[in-house]
Amino acid sequence: MSGQIVIVGAGQAGLQVAESLRTEGFEGEIVLLGKERHAPYQRPPLSKGWLAGETADDRLTSRGPDFFAAKKIDLRAGAEVERIDIASRKVFLADGSALAWTGLALATGARARRPDLPGADLPHVRVLRDFEDAKEISRRLDQARRLVIVGGGFIGLEVAAAARKRGCATVVIEALDRLMARAVTPQISAFFADLHRAHGVELIFGEQVAEISPAGVKTASGAFFPADLVVLGIGAVPNDELAAAAGLRISRGIVVDDCGRTSEKDIVAAGDCAVLRRADGALRRFESVQYSVEGAKTAAAALLSREKPFVATPWFWSDQYDVKLQMAGSSENHDSLVERRSGDGAFSLFYYRKGALIAVDSVNRPGEHLLARKLLDARLSPDPALVGDPERDLRVLLR
Repeated sequence: MSGQIVIVGAGQAGLQVAESLRTEGFEGEIVLLGKERHAPYQRPPLSKGWLAGETADDRLTSRGPDFFAAKKIDLRAGAEVERIDIASRKVFLADGSALAWTGLALATGARARRPDLPGADLPHVRVLRDFEDAKEISRRLDQARRLVIVGGGFIGLEVAAAARKRGCATVVIEALDRLMARAVTPQISAFFADLHRAHGVELIFGEQVAEISPAGVKTASGAFFPADLVVLGIGAVPNDELAAAAGLRISRGIVVDDCGRTSEKDIVAAGDCAVLRRADGALRRFESVQYSVEGAKTAAAALLSREKPFVATPWFWSDQYDVKLQMAGSSENHDSLVERRSGDGAFSLFYYRKGALIAVDSVNRPGEHLLARKLLDARLSPDPALVGDPERDLRVLLR
């Protein structure tokens, strides 16, 4: 319960590792290294309420100076790590200094993916991953008349919703045949396509971007879309280079077990940089606040030789206009679904595989989302006939 634990990365996961170490009773030194010059802040609102002008800057801050002082956490903002040496148990920083560690947590996050195509590095072509990115997009939205978003995933659509609220004409170009195709079912994709069209967004499917110029975006088919602002929302790349150079096991992220342990003793990883190896050997990377928080709690316990595996049902949410999509579980490979709808247009889709409930997607039904998480955690599978009757109260299943 003594020594010095160094945490590389001061985002949601890194901050939670530090907090959880104190909660677990660790009394040694904790050094939290953040590459950004900001204190830890919440990232989800950046593409949602903050970009739409509905969330103030001070609402983004995760913890104030008093918290770090009270918890005796040495937060060092603007600290860039250049190298990790496992043999000497030291972390080497860009300023020439080095830190010794008895335990090391990697919470290096991920960066926005940038395509290798002409014009991708032009000044008006932006990505959204951190606060500085969001501020620059917001600044440009003040003058932009036409925005083109490349990618119809969560980030792209949240930016589209914020831009339309600010009155900017918006086009979304998606290479696949529907929105959010890698994460949601066709039914959810269709609902959100209708939603965005109703708000004036032009959706282009099945098109690859070939070139970006100062005037706009050209696709492989030759179509041209004028733009004075282009936002790339085509996914994220785990920041696993430090771990790879140190010799840790990597596979599209830092490979960890269900306790957050890497391939090296006394080194854990959590958040967007980590990829979870399941009991059957399959690898899964979760990009969500839930995994960043719960995985960090698990990783902190592992640093103190305690077993607290991550077992909760994965969940995620997205805010677009006045619609909240909340997802619990994974609908992948479902063989049937049941719709539960109310008169106000809100609804949930319950997904089954071989008679077992595996996931629930809810649109503007937060209470049902919370219920779904409890059902999935308890491995309860309600009768589809019961689910399909909106007059039946599903909470009786938990009594």
